[in-house]
Amino acid sequence: MHWLDGFRDVLETDVFGRSSSDVLFNMYRDAQPDLDVPDAPERRRANLLGYLASYRERPVCLIVGEAPGPWGCRYSGVPITDEAQLLDPTFPLTGTRTSLGDDPLREYSAGIFWRALLPAYPRFLFWNTVPWHPHKRGAPLSIRTPTTGEVREGTAILARLCEVVRPAEILALGRKAEGALRVIGLNATYVRHPSQGGARLFTESMHSHVESWLSPNPNGHG
Repeated sequence: MHWLDGFRDVLETDVFGRSSSDVLFNMYRDAQPDLDVPDAPERRRANLLGYLASYRERPVCLIVGEAPGPWGCRYSGVPITDEAQLLDPTFPLTGTRTSLGDDPLREYSAGIFWRALLPAYPRFLFWNTVPWHPHKRGAPLSIRTPTTGEVREGTAILARLCEVVRPAEILALGRKAEGALRVIGLNATYVRHPSQGGARLFTESMHSHVESWLSPNPNGHG
């Protein structure tokens, strides 16, 4: 089976159909009438599948984050990518917005991430440990640390995806992602998350990785 087909199979069986709760929102299955357009879940699934379809070769590196934030993947469906980026004709990915309001949403971390990594796209692929949006009860646009059970569920999915993608290198974006990867026996290089004052350290630490991925046949991948 081609790795893209395997990735899509995992999404269909383990990610898209998971029920939301009052503290965990599955943006690929559900919509909130006061926040989302009516066909938001279908659009977000299409955006994510379009992201995967943009890969012509197996990515060299898998970058793993913690969970979607309320202004990026929660609405775009694409990890660490916001609506404004998907609608920008100069951006390598395309998609449709799912939020209500006059303007597409922007996420700070998504901007920092793509400014640093855009030269190396599509040598890397990004995924979150928990693929759904964890939020506080009664505050759907908040963000909270995922529970142990949510991380356990997410890492089981992540382990399957790693078997499918078989990346030569794994980067953990933040300590939470690093710990989750360690639990399932995957060695990853820690990278500072760009949020909360980490933009400079993130950009600096990613520089050598980007140069490596742009070299001919890095890590044996063609």
